[in-house]
Amino acid sequence: MRALFALLVLAASMSAAKTLDVYFIDVEGGQATLVVAPSGESMLTDAGWPGFNGRDSGRIAAAAKAAGIQQIDYFVASHYHLDHVGGAGELAAKVPIRAFVDHGPTVESGADADKLFGVYRAARDKGRHLRVKPGDTIPLKGLNVQVVAAGGEKIARSLKGPGAGAANGLCASTPMKEEDKGENARSVGTLVSFGDFRMINLGDLTWNKERDLVCPSNPIGAVDVYLTTHHGLDSSGPRAIVHALRPRVVVMNNGARKGGTAEALQVIRSSPGLEDVWQLHYSLNAGKDLNAADTFIANTDESCSGQWLKLSVSPDGSFTLTNSRNRYSKQYKPRS
Repeated sequence: MRALFALLVLAASMSAAKTLDVYFIDVEGGQATLVVAPSGESMLTDAGWPGFNGRDSGRIAAAAKAAGIQQIDYFVASHYHLDHVGGAGELAAKVPIRAFVDHGPTVESGADADKLFGVYRAARDKGRHLRVKPGDTIPLKGLNVQVVAAGGEKIARSLKGPGAGAANGLCASTPMKEEDKGENARSVGTLVSFGDFRMINLGDLTWNKERDLVCPSNPIGAVDVYLTTHHGLDSSGPRAIVHALRPRVVVMNNGARKGGTAEALQVIRSSPGLEDVWQLHYSLNAGKDLNAADTFIANTDESCSGQWLKLSVSPDGSFTLTNSRNRYSKQYKPRS
């Protein structure tokens, strides 16, 4: 009887120890971030570019297979640009998508914008549709996924987390830039929490909206992992938000020639408490000194096979990042 009880305890312990897994998929300077909860439910933010012989949808489908999932439970369209939702239709033909999450209709017009939104809407109409606003929660079983920005608006109240609600002394020294009236500024931004672990993804939210999100106080607090906003372009990522978030690890979803600017990397590398920067591509825009060491870069050559970075988070808040190109892994302790 004691042996049977011990086995049951061990089985329960193994079940409880399931990880949160995140695949940062290379779509050549777009975005495709696959979150797989310990429950087995999944959320994909964006689907990369269309065309290229189904390159990006194929890479996402391969990541889904590696993750052991048969469908996407929630597809989050951060905003309606070709490098983010252009591949949604092709992906839906390969992997079933149960629900589509977005900020509502596009604010951009013209033949290209209308065509892009039409292709996305055709895929969306085959599933469930959730239009979200700041403060909403995406009901991914086993995780807390909070919408912190959407449709050009921001959350109104501080969240629970380290440093949330604190005054932000960097606001005064961060000037505003020209107003962005397009889709980037309306990006859906999410905070994914698993126990004490926190990861933020703000899509392509631009400079003024990011500054506004954390000024005069920071309602989000500190995060463990920050996926660079807007691929590491300097039209996003002001010091006021990057340093306020105090990320321990930064993952940059750049392309070889898109994003990863020297200015953005300088802001990131001077952030307090930063331990490492991981990149989907070596950035030809930044130079050797600002790029991460090759060990931390999934794709070191401009012509690449689409290697990904994988994040695995344990219930105690510790996490591991792994580079699929060289199988290098690094473990990080829970936030102290």
